[in-house]
Amino acid sequence: MLHDSDLHTLTSLFGKWAGSTCSEHQTIAANGSNRLYVRLSANGKTCIGAVNDDIRENEAFFYYSRQLHQLGLPVPQLYGVSDDRRCYIQQDLGDTTLYSYLYDKRRKGEGSDKETYDYYQRVLDDLALFQTKARQLDFSYAYPRPSFDRQSMSWDLSYFKYYYLKLAYIPFDEQLLEDDSQRLIDYLLQADCSYFLYRDFQTRNIMLHYDRLYYIDYQGARQGAAQYDAASLLYSAKCELPETLRRQLAEHYTSTFASLVGRGEDKDFQHQFLQHFYGYVLIRILQALGAYGYRGYFERKDSFLQSIPLAINNLRNIVQNYPLPVELPHLSQVLQHIIDLQWEQPQPQTSDKLTVTIGSFSYKKGLPQDKSGNGGGFIFDCRALPNPGRYPEYRTFTGKDAPVIEFLQREPEVDRFLLNAKALVSQSVTRYIERKFTNLSVYFGCTGGQHRSVYCAEQLASYISKNFDCHVVLLHREQQ
Repeated sequence: MLHDSDLHTLTSLFGKWAGSTCSEHQTIAANGSNRLYVRLSANGKTCIGAVNDDIRENEAFFYYSRQLHQLGLPVPQLYGVSDDRRCYIQQDLGDTTLYSYLYDKRRKGEGSDKETYDYYQRVLDDLALFQTKARQLDFSYAYPRPSFDRQSMSWDLSYFKYYYLKLAYIPFDEQLLEDDSQRLIDYLLQADCSYFLYRDFQTRNIMLHYDRLYYIDYQGARQGAAQYDAASLLYSAKCELPETLRRQLAEHYTSTFASLVGRGEDKDFQHQFLQHFYGYVLIRILQALGAYGYRGYFERKDSFLQSIPLAINNLRNIVQNYPLPVELPHLSQVLQHIIDLQWEQPQPQTSDKLTVTIGSFSYKKGLPQDKSGNGGGFIFDCRALPNPGRYPEYRTFTGKDAPVIEFLQREPEVDRFLLNAKALVSQSVTRYIERKFTNLSVYFGCTGGQHRSVYCAEQLASYISKNFDCHVVLLHREQQ
């Protein structure tokens, strides 16, 4: 809650900057942050005011803001700071984050893989500039530590252990897990850790303002490996990028970064850089699971619980497709247990709102089991539908990728199948909401669990999200 004294401080800062008295203020929601934000305006001038009691974090933000702006990097200008260093005002970059822009386009059916790729490419090019141009900053201002070092990594892995593994009742051996954690850290520290590490680099911290990209919330920046930020961006759980797109973007970023550091022709450097990238993807996913567990299981914030299955989908992809050149026997066992349990555990509930769990699976690997306590729901057999997996040009794609989507959208019987599925599920969802039921499961199965079932699950999830006031959890059991 914004106190009158803090509002008075912010309006005073506004008056000094704008040369006129603030005539209007509006509180802005801050997801996952203890900071308070308010938009201040008068006579066509606006700025964003912030209140934060963590002075050391503020000082890091002030230093980085001034230094990054001087380097010509696209960050908000800092307009004024209060004497007690708790309150400050900065440039107003609007309300559209890159996440909200791309999500809204996808929800309306207007987005495309090409547009998404183009925006992410721009972001990764900017990221490489941040990391290389700002690597000489004074990281003694960094908070809570000057570098993403062994201690920082140990904290993240402990976060995963105590706020996800323990709260989700995942069994593990404390000593064996610690031994593997230290081996993973040893491997990650083999990368060059001398770059500017943004720390929380994701599309929610990127503002789209008059088609220009600006970057916010870098107060946690420190020195570290460049790969970490790219991992944070490309494997953010809710962005749900197709894996083929992620791979292309990771390779583009690696090439761009190598050119900026004078290693553009060094293929060995780029190979090692990309290999370490997937190691940092792993630790970032584990850190995210810890954060979701803390906010969801401990603080009982439902939106964070809905991110857990998405993060586990990313985890499955990394474990299955990008093995690291380091032995992690117990951690690997724990991660596989998490992946397997995703389909056996009921989805956590923190409200009375209906949760519709929609998933895809392969009949070769058995039927999914619903453990929510109400005996299950629908299972739709997609094996009678035209199969893009029969054609070599589609085998490396999934039902989330544009070539497969276009293939299936050309087939009238796929549309008829989905219309019938939507009608049946809609009838149940309507009645479940009326009767205040809390769980409904809907699964689509096909031969390999990669193309038809994934496409149908995605289409139904989008339809239910748009037309009903309920939670939708989307799971792809065999997704790679």
